[in-house]
Amino acid sequence: MPKHPVPKQKTPKNKVRKRYGSFKTTVLRKLSDGVQLVTCPDCGSKARSHTVCHECGKYRGRQVIDKQKKLDKITKIKA
Repeated sequence: MPKHPVPKQKTPKNKVRKRYGSFKTTVLRKLSDGVQLVTCPDCGSKARSHTVCHECGKYRGRQVIDKQKKLDKITKIKA
């Protein structure tokens, strides 16, 4: 029966950390490239593509979130 391969020495922690550290940086680089920012045609601020603009609340020319209503709700004083 053949013997299984066994490492001659224990792998140092530094080598293991280098291997996983380089893997982490490549994954993070790929994730950061995946986020695409576009300028909003209405207000001109940067927003992620295919999402609602956080500044004006519009998506593809339609008003989706009423920002003025939220602002009035916050500034309204109850007496």
